[in-house]
Amino acid sequence: MRLILTALIFAQGLMFLVLGLNFLLMPASAATGFGLSPDGAAGLAVLRADFPALFFVGGGAMIWGAWKRNGDLLLVPAAIFGIALFGRLISIFADGTAPGFWFPMLVEAAAVILSLIASRVLPHRVG
Repeated sequence: MRLILTALIFAQGLMFLVLGLNFLLMPASAATGFGLSPDGAAGLAVLRADFPALFFVGGGAMIWGAWKRNGDLLLVPAAIFGIALFGRLISIFADGTAPGFWFPMLVEAAAVILSLIASRVLPHRVG
């Protein structure tokens, strides 16, 4: 059970790192898949700064927590992707839905659930 959970977290963390790298290297094409359109150099700078920060920290904490078998580290991606999921829920009520709205929510929910379960299953570091 613990090995499967660790592998799932590691794989999802790797996916988030690839997403972050995609925004860093090819922000315009990455933005299209997220329903975004950069507005000139300032928009591209936001895409290169904010999205890699989200995905690198979230995905990196998932990989590091899974690799080190450290449940405390997995609370970081649970918080990051939990806040993202909450923002999407607010958007559903405020703005309605769009085609395919459920898929990113499913990915974020999986990250939150996996991270929270693993944070309980994997050991915590004291001190």
